[in-house]
Amino acid sequence: MNKQDFNEGLLGFLDASPTPFHATENMVGMFINAGFVRLYEEQKWVLEQGKKYFVVRNNSSIIAFTYPKEKNYVMVGAHTDSPNLKLKPNPVIKEHGMVKFGVETYGGLLLNSWFDRDLSLAGRVSYLDSDNIIKDALVDAKRAIAIIPSLAIHLDRSANENRSINAQTDICPISTTDMDFSWDTFLRELLAQSGIEEAQEIYAHELAFYDTQKASFVGLNEEFIASARIDNLLSCYVGMLALCSIDEAKPMLFVANDHEEIGSQSAVGAEGSFLHSVLRRVFREHEEFEQMIRASLFVSADNAHAIHPNFPAKHDAAHAPRINGGTVIKVNANQRYASNAKTIARFCNVAASLGEPTQNFVMRSDMACGSTIGPITAAKLGIDTLDVGVPTFAMHSIRELCGSDDAHSLYKILVGLCER
Repeated sequence: MNKQDFNEGLLGFLDASPTPFHATENMVGMFINAGFVRLYEEQKWVLEQGKKYFVVRNNSSIIAFTYPKEKNYVMVGAHTDSPNLKLKPNPVIKEHGMVKFGVETYGGLLLNSWFDRDLSLAGRVSYLDSDNIIKDALVDAKRAIAIIPSLAIHLDRSANENRSINAQTDICPISTTDMDFSWDTFLRELLAQSGIEEAQEIYAHELAFYDTQKASFVGLNEEFIASARIDNLLSCYVGMLALCSIDEAKPMLFVANDHEEIGSQSAVGAEGSFLHSVLRRVFREHEEFEQMIRASLFVSADNAHAIHPNFPAKHDAAHAPRINGGTVIKVNANQRYASNAKTIARFCNVAASLGEPTQNFVMRSDMACGSTIGPITAAKLGIDTLDVGVPTFAMHSIRELCGSDDAHSLYKILVGLCER
């Protein structure tokens, strides 16, 4: 696949995936179109050699894999969630002639980037249908229904020098001046947009706001891609497409976990049982399972911090990745990243053979280092692991920025790893 087609698909995937539920649904469609067979955790699995499979948990995490004769897997891991503003269960606040929504912060947001943006709402709603069956539905308002207006500089003269943001009081999106607004009616309208006309009762929702601005190319020569949720839907797209691009005779697995941004400690997060459970069902004999783990490689793909030209001092000068400079290999002495010499060498060898550049990143020694699903997965499975990512600006902003070369380059390296 050439870079232009790859990037156009990436932009479409980013726009179509405002929540982890939508991202997972879109990946399900991709895998079905590529000939993968769906498995269900509550059913018995009978696998056939030479076929491809996928399984979903909670509609927000997904695992897909080939099932060939060879068992030395290349596993690629990413996460479906991104920092956002999640709606509270009883969200409606009516005061001062306005209807606004109470929200919780999810993950480590750059809160100031959420002001003065056209916001829509999407997620999952659980309801009772006309046959007294509890069901879930994905919903998406698909239009700007709210905004968080900034406080005027005249009312906060120190805003440019010393501005703090209170997550309880300062970031409630305002939606209407109609004081007769009904939350139940609004939810039913969202369900109707999804083709659900008869909901006896609406029980619960998991809804999040998102920026309606579309993903786009930016730069004099379209050097950049700007979008919400680049961290980490970009890696989901790269891993998914790599798996769909290889021959089913090659052993490869892709996992996209939810809840990485809040620590991964959930039934669908990397700290949970999902990947381990799937692998034990695929490799039921203990000896076979252990041999597969020792022969395999796990590549944790999560975005990396590119050196910012306005803030170069925030990087170690010798480990300062550049946008469009190639895939970043992430290293940390305290194992916040799981890369080691052995896994780095294997990755770099394939990249070099393809003529694809790589870069190194180490956080400044006087700054705290983030982490990924890499160390978590390495510890749970005992699998050799590497942490890599595409260099990015404005990570955890409502609109992030990456290069138009790097994701395609990572895709080619992952395919190359599997074809070796």
